[in-house]
Amino acid sequence: MAFFDFFRKRIDAPAPVVVSDKPVERRSRPRGRVPAGASVLIVDDSKTMVAALGRMMRENQFTTLEAFDGESALELLKKNKPSLIFLDIILPGISGFDVLRRIRRSHYISKVPVIVMSGNEAATEEYYVRRIGADDFMRKPCSRAEVFSRVERLLDLKPNALNAVLTDGADMLPRDAQ
Repeated sequence: MAFFDFFRKRIDAPAPVVVSDKPVERRSRPRGRVPAGASVLIVDDSKTMVAALGRMMRENQFTTLEAFDGESALELLKKNKPSLIFLDIILPGISGFDVLRRIRRSHYISKVPVIVMSGNEAATEEYYVRRIGADDFMRKPCSRAEVFSRVERLLDLKPNALNAVLTDGADMLPRDAQ
């Protein structure tokens, strides 16, 4: 049993980061200065992916909007102008490619940064996405550090010194079951 106890301790109790005398849970550390009212639209057909990204964003003072298909995303975008959009390529109905094209053609939301995500290993997707006008491309699964480094860069947030220590495998976002 001692062999399994070793792993159980590592999984159950991640070590908190200690800054001065106070332990700080690494997931609750504030990121770069998030502007008041900053919102993120997450478009993915995977409920797990939407929940994981949404939780990360809400923990860092972002308001989240969620859509599970392209049509719902476009409807949300008619009523809201988010600060950033996470967009999956493979969606039911309208594809992520088409949603991205419509975003870039719109005068209202054309300047909103878009991070396109894909669990597909094909390298051609990244090429086409950038050609259509995505600001960044992220492969799934992705780590918490990867997500926030892209968010901070695209929204020009100044990262805190506390961001230096990050991720282990427990921070990986789930791969879509497509």
